[in-house]
Amino acid sequence: MSTLQSAAEAPAAEPGSDMTAAVAPVSSERKPTDGLECVFQRPASMTDKPLHYCPGCTHGIIHRLVAEMVDEFGLLEKTVGVCPVGCSVFAYEYFEFDGIQASHGRAPAVATAVKRCDPSRFVFTYQGDGDLAAIGMAETIWAAARGENITIFFVNNGIYGMTGGQMAPTTLIGQKTTTSPTGRDPLTTGLPIGMCELLATLPGVAYIARVPMSSPKGVNTAKKYMRKAVRAQLEHKGFSMVELLSTCPVQWGLTPVQAMKHIDEDVLKVYPAKVFVDRVDAT
Repeated sequence: MSTLQSAAEAPAAEPGSDMTAAVAPVSSERKPTDGLECVFQRPASMTDKPLHYCPGCTHGIIHRLVAEMVDEFGLLEKTVGVCPVGCSVFAYEYFEFDGIQASHGRAPAVATAVKRCDPSRFVFTYQGDGDLAAIGMAETIWAAARGENITIFFVNNGIYGMTGGQMAPTTLIGQKTTTSPTGRDPLTTGLPIGMCELLATLPGVAYIARVPMSSPKGVNTAKKYMRKAVRAQLEHKGFSMVELLSTCPVQWGLTPVQAMKHIDEDVLKVYPAKVFVDRVDAT
């Protein structure tokens, strides 16, 4: 059972500000003038526009990882990111590469069209759980079943963050939301859906992995998994997806620190972190 409170029951971080603003990375144009070595700066694939995400949200960290992947593989001029409806609907504002804003749930279909029209492009979708596992379930399943050579970065925080904290397909049993104020009841709303477990059964899948974004170790592992997913597409192996277990302190009714602990203590019990499918290095 989840120990989460509703957003109305407990104090939480105020939305609309960016926790990372105080430690914004140095842009690529700025160089130290005091003789010190610059050891941290913004990826070339990211713009200098301040992020709009709430304090404690892990979208900003994941954005940076995406940009680092694009930079490290030298894909800035070849990348197309597809970001549908959700908290990351304006993600195209934060990246220097081409972006498309897809209709709610339709990102895999849009990405499929782009990739088929121009196979030389690196095409990824950036989707939340409400988008990918609810209204977009059909598009997700069929893109994987066809083995479409696209990559999905699936940001799973178990709630509809942008629209008011409603229950999502990945909401935990007992978790309180605005549409399950007494906690999710499996007798009336079903059980949480494990998208990695579901997609791993399909032969068109080349790489599937899940990782928590609740610690530096998790972030480092996420980067490793994301690199593998990118390779799957570049090497024409088929469909790839990395699920990133993320926070939503505001809609969870928790502080940022409590939200990170919730991932480790509750979410991982339902959504175990591991590599489910890895056919990238298979001959």
